[in-house]
Amino acid sequence: MDSIATSTLLLVLVILILLSAFFSSAETGLMSINRYKLRHLAQTKHKAARRVEKLLSRPDRLLGLILIGNNLVNILASAIATIVCIRLFGDLGVVIATFGLTLVVLVFGEVTPKTLAAMFPEKIAYPASWILKGLMVPFSPLVWLVNGITSGLIKLLGLKPSKDDSLNTEELRTIVNEAGTLIPQHHQEMLLSILDLDKMLVEDIMVPRSDIYAIDINDDWKRIQRQLAHCAHTKILLYRDNIDDVVGFLHARDALRLMAKDQFNKSSLLREVDEIYFIPEGTPLNVQLAKFQRNKERIGLIVDEYGDIQGLITLDDILEEIVGDFTTSMTPTPSDEIHPQSDGSFLVEGSASIRELNKEMNWQLPIDGPRTLNGLILEYLEEIPQPNISIRLAGYPIEILDVENNMIKMARIMPALYQVTSEDKQ
Repeated sequence: MDSIATSTLLLVLVILILLSAFFSSAETGLMSINRYKLRHLAQTKHKAARRVEKLLSRPDRLLGLILIGNNLVNILASAIATIVCIRLFGDLGVVIATFGLTLVVLVFGEVTPKTLAAMFPEKIAYPASWILKGLMVPFSPLVWLVNGITSGLIKLLGLKPSKDDSLNTEELRTIVNEAGTLIPQHHQEMLLSILDLDKMLVEDIMVPRSDIYAIDINDDWKRIQRQLAHCAHTKILLYRDNIDDVVGFLHARDALRLMAKDQFNKSSLLREVDEIYFIPEGTPLNVQLAKFQRNKERIGLIVDEYGDIQGLITLDDILEEIVGDFTTSMTPTPSDEIHPQSDGSFLVEGSASIRELNKEMNWQLPIDGPRTLNGLILEYLEEIPQPNISIRLAGYPIEILDVENNMIKMARIMPALYQVTSEDKQ
């Protein structure tokens, strides 16, 4: 070293710092690159992307190569900086070299290049992958040795490396939410609704038993004819005396065909009914959607563990949870059950769905219990209330206006002033 000029050593030192910056930026750029975008580009035969994907397929080898190179140039730079500083400052040069080179390496060899690589990972990773691929050949024995020692230490600690890079539902939800303008707002809502299907059960969106439009086949024939004439649904449920004794679904098209053939009577109607498709209570919506498709069904009755009918659900109901309400829907919408008042309050029918109220009004009523406003208030009070009673439920002042047949028919809700815990009652 004594024969080498100080100016030459300074030039070598600058080159080593630049190499340190390269290895640091390459490490951050390759590890920060979007793996899903990279996979897409690689599938389109993007050469640089395929090269980066191949390097990242063995992250242990890649990191080993980068860290070996980075440490070699940093250690060599430290030795050269010490020699230069001793020549220039004497014995004080060791201290100057230590602190001076630490500052220079941190600023120019670590922080700055890594920050730039984190900001522009593709611009750093693609060209760096070409150089690293070339360095992998001469350094492979050293990389193999280092990785072998490292793997041995990891096994001694009883740890097993995980290669699972799949995303769970919540991570997918975060990606969709952060997509911004890349995905239109309506499409984002649809994707999030699909992810929500596994959290929702069929009873969350079913038509309750009390609201099912059904016809008692044992009624007077003229009454049955009037009910068929005024029915707004394509399929009508037929039963005998009690809705639990169901006969089947009658398609309106079949009833019209019988009328055209002058064969319109009870016996002919009974011959045209379709078999009932029963759905167990507690079935997740994503499972039921798949079952509807597999069984070629569009409508079914939800039954509890005792076989009693709890409600009705259709394929359209599930699709509406994904794409939003259809204009042809015959079921009541939240808007039909919410009546804004001039004082800022809202008159809400007791049969209104809590989920739909939260969705339309951006409220935060609890959804882990009853599914209707009536059920939520009854569970909260633990008794059938009298009219004109006021409560505060989950931070929402609620006045009970009308109670009929042991059910809350109408309540007034004020926007929540603050949230309270479920134990707080007033």
